[in-house]
Amino acid sequence: MFSKSRINEPGPKSDDKSKAPETQASKPNMDFTPSAPKGKVSASVLSSDLTIVGNLRTTGDIQVEGTVEGDIRAHLLTVGESATIRGEIVADDIVVNGRVIGRVRGLKVRLTATARVEGDIIHKTIAIESGAHFEGSVQRQEDPLAQGRISAPVPQAQLAPPMGATAPAQKPGDGV
Repeated sequence: MFSKSRINEPGPKSDDKSKAPETQASKPNMDFTPSAPKGKVSASVLSSDLTIVGNLRTTGDIQVEGTVEGDIRAHLLTVGESATIRGEIVADDIVVNGRVIGRVRGLKVRLTATARVEGDIIHKTIAIESGAHFEGSVQRQEDPLAQGRISAPVPQAQLAPPMGATAPAQKPGDGV
């Protein structure tokens, strides 16, 4: 790209000027200092125009502003006012400002005044602000995160037949 002109600089002059920029460009800049500390990673943000169908799992923080149709597991989960989550959420800290349809499991759960939760809450500590809508049961446990796994497979016996499916026809002589 651009290189500093050496016309007015004191010092030895090079007859081959074509090599000067190449030498400068190949030198790594050792004066770089990172502007942000590497210890704290910022939260992943799912914007309001984003819809995710599937499960999310991280050891970090997530801020959801869009729609998630699936389970979420994180360290800190913030459900934004415009967000809708259909599935189970599990996190150390959970702050719900938007809508959750499904079970909530967390060490610290907070429902703000704009929260809409339809499902059970299993927690160690809970705070529900005035104005929050909550429909379900609340259960305190010493370690709510240890209970079960997200998306445990459903045994085949509990699955309902698909809509429109019919039972096989019985032949004469089969059981009475």
